Amino acid sequence: MKILHCCLSNFYIDGYSYQENMLVQEHVRAGYEVLVLASTEHYDAQGQLSYCAPGSYHGTDGAEVLRLPYRNLGPHALMKKIRAYPGVYRQLCAVKPDVIMFHGACAWELLTVLRYKKKHPSVKLYVDSHEDFNNSARSFVSKNILHRLFYRPIFKKSISYVEKVLCISTETIDFISRFYECPEKKIEYFPLGGKIFDDATYEANRKSAREKYGIPKDTLVFLQSGKFDTKKKLAEALRAFQKQPRLDDVQFLVCGVLQDAVKAEVEVLLAQDDRIRFLGWQSSQELMQLLCAADVYVQPGSQSATLQNSICCRCAVIVDDVPSHQPFVKSNGWMMHDTTSLEQAFRAAVLAFQEERLAQMQKQSLHIARELLDYEKMAQRLTG
Repeated sequence: MKILHCCLSNFYIDGYSYQENMLVQEHVRAGYEVLVLASTEHYDAQGQLSYCAPGSYHGTDGAEVLRLPYRNLGPHALMKKIRAYPGVYRQLCAVKPDVIMFHGACAWELLTVLRYKKKHPSVKLYVDSHEDFNNSARSFVSKNILHRLFYRPIFKKSISYVEKVLCISTETIDFISRFYECPEKKIEYFPLGGKIFDDATYEANRKSAREKYGIPKDTLVFLQSGKFDTKKKLAEALRAFQKQPRLDDVQFLVCGVLQDAVKAEVEVLLAQDDRIRFLGWQSSQELMQLLCAADVYVQPGSQSATLQNSICCRCAVIVDDVPSHQPFVKSNGWMMHDTTSLEQAFRAAVLAFQEERLAQMQKQSLHIARELLDYEKMAQRLTG
């Protein structure tokens, strides 16, 4: 079986653990012939969005990757919104895929894939959607011109030829059904997932990361990660943590990149408390080891795929109280909605640790991961 992953509505980044990477890895592991068609967007060594040269190569996820430039029909800022690329139909004809996974519901090239599907009706075509009202159609121009007049008509034209629209969250389902007017029968819940380690690998990762950073075995570790802007609410989390009683067996690890909007404020907070350690940008492998080393993952602000990875790595969680998080918090953490409830969540986590209840919450995270977030099972849904 040949599987084509089209990452033309978004980026595809080698060496990361995003949904695109993990599904590709699982399809390669299952023995399928896999090709990734991708834009030139990627991250540089500092975790910043950048652009690489077009071309083909064998990617870190085990599949062949062909990176295509945007069509040169206008300014780059416009073309990266239109998302049109040269040679897509030619590549489809050359590959002759049995399954096409089109990542992201908003792109001109969905019409190209639709054209191929019409001529090859046996091909299974899936479109996944990450869009919701938090990250899309937020300004007047974006909502009424880019989405309503450009992306949505393309999507609606293709929907009858799509097997399923795979929505990563309940809020995405709301966006796709209400704003893009997708029929309910075409929608399927397909959350961002993660890698689930066996017991031996989990323990090895936990031990390795704790030894690397000199963290004693019986220390409670909070972890927050990401490309930190004001929406991630890192400063709020640090202040809430600092208001907790000072205990020697509690640490707060922060890894990622500080954007200019928060850098000065966060650096002051970091300097005030030696229990807080800023580890900088981490590779995907290093982040997974740190998640295994942590006990509680903290995400008080905007959404991130690292939440699901943290649950797969058996972390209890402190997360923002939004609809998309609700399926993942079932007796394995705390949901917060303001500064007061964030402080209460930290206090409750410390108490659960002291009363030896936290380990059971971490086991519950593993149970949730196996039920909802296992990428091996999710990859199989595309080929079954």
